[in-house]
Amino acid sequence: MSLFQPSSLLAAITAILLSACQTPKQFTQKQLAARQVMADQIAAEPLGNYFVGRRYFKEDYKMWGYVRKPREAWHDSKLVVFNEEKTLAPDRAANSIGSDNGYEYTLRGSFSGDTVYEPAANQFYPEFVLEGADLRTSNPAPIFKSPNALNPKKRYYPDPE
Repeated sequence: MSLFQPSSLLAAITAILLSACQTPKQFTQKQLAARQVMADQIAAEPLGNYFVGRRYFKEDYKMWGYVRKPREAWHDSKLVVFNEEKTLAPDRAANSIGSDNGYEYTLRGSFSGDTVYEPAANQFYPEFVLEGADLRTSNPAPIFKSPNALNPKKRYYPDPE
């Protein structure tokens, strides 16, 4: 009798494939409550000529983070590269690159309409011309399910939930 019968081989392959398919980490009850408060705050944001930015630092990438319009959900935000000709990003101005990973800002500026090539990701991202940034919070509600999302060493960037 052979050890590699089709049915046992199929069962082994199925087990390996299923173990490799992990479900994304779910938000905890505390995180869900914080996200509901965040959703309420977003819905109450005043309309105006500003943007909201969430810093998303990765060591190997040059994009700045996610930017959305007031009252827009994070899943509709755009991952952007900053044009810092007018002013430096907060972490660069502080000479501490990535120190504000995960922070949330009120941003002044505009989308230039251009895209910028980011070689590590091999992607084009919208260019945001930064004119100013004010810190909203250094501990905002989570917008990612994955625990690796904010790890600067992981070459991983999910879409906000």
